[in-house]
Amino acid sequence: MANQAFLQYISDQLLMLKQAGRYRQPRIIDSPTDRRVMIDEKSYLAFCSNNYLGLANGERLKAAAAAAIREYGWGSGASRLISGSLRPHQALEEALARFKAVQSSIVFPTGYMANLGVISAVAGRKDTVIIDRLCHASIVDGCRLSQARLQVYPHCELNVLEGILKRSQNYARRLIITDSIFSMDGDIAPLPGLVSLARQYGAILMLDEAHATGVLGEHGRGAVEHFKLKDEPDIVMGTLSKAVGSLGGFVAGNSELTDFLRQRARSFIYTTALPPAACAASIAGLKIITGEPQLRQQLRQNTDYLNAGLIKLGFDAVGSMPLGSATPIIPIMLGDEARVMQAAAYLFEHGILIPGIRPPTVPRGKCRLRISLMATHTQADLDCLLDILRGI
Repeated sequence: MANQAFLQYISDQLLMLKQAGRYRQPRIIDSPTDRRVMIDEKSYLAFCSNNYLGLANGERLKAAAAAAIREYGWGSGASRLISGSLRPHQALEEALARFKAVQSSIVFPTGYMANLGVISAVAGRKDTVIIDRLCHASIVDGCRLSQARLQVYPHCELNVLEGILKRSQNYARRLIITDSIFSMDGDIAPLPGLVSLARQYGAILMLDEAHATGVLGEHGRGAVEHFKLKDEPDIVMGTLSKAVGSLGGFVAGNSELTDFLRQRARSFIYTTALPPAACAASIAGLKIITGEPQLRQQLRQNTDYLNAGLIKLGFDAVGSMPLGSATPIIPIMLGDEARVMQAAAYLFEHGILIPGIRPPTVPRGKCRLRISLMATHTQADLDCLLDILRGI
């Protein structure tokens, strides 16, 4: 018989979440992820997907995945180091190395697992990990798993980071970690300054390019290309589940680094490999990102157009920066949890799907509507959104 005290604890916790307005329940979508989705037989304009270039439902990715299924089946059957390392995994790692213009890459089943594996492999009890306060949860969890001392600096405040580096010289290694595009605020990390500090103080710099891959840079390579840096971070990771339109995480860089991770990253060693179809779809997505820069240009045009419209409506600040970011993540700050959920419900009633973001994803008092744009959104879509936002 089940432990009744434990079941009562679970029930009490769920009740507390509901009373606090923090109970979450996903809406079921009955269509592909695209600019419009179907929920309960009604069409909604979706401004909540990280499918920034609109590739996830593209015919070329679907065709590549279908061809891989016909040749290799669906599942990989085992971890990469047992028997699950198939030809599409190698092909994807080679494609990622070319895309990032580096020696090598290693692929993980998800971006979350990439961060867990990399951080816990590189840092240990004698080390310290120093992260931006707004880093993704996967980075925080990777730091905890590593058992290194975790230190946090205020968002993008490099003077505070430098002070921490000066006070942390007794650690065996100092690992600085930052997102390149911050997922809830949409702003870009001051990467040139971070690289400079890391080199000055002999620290390791790791960059999470999850939301920047395919979005920033002339060829979509991310923030390193965006800033035209010659001296790159020591570790660059990213995901294949956002602008690439597929699934998986990766680390790209020095060949010895990726070889080390194959030996030491537990989230790579002890998990079943990606389905080969996901690898094939990712390769197709990377080819489109490289060969069709007009998708990024359209995404930027959509971003500029919506920013201008929001300014006209009186939304003069979003997240931690003024309107006008180069990224497709645009948060509208509403502060109060009840207010943001009412706003999200109002938008939903009017055919717009935008989530209300609240604690623990963001700090108390900084609840927001998180708009994320796609290259496939039309001007009519954006005008519709702006018109309905007038009612908030």
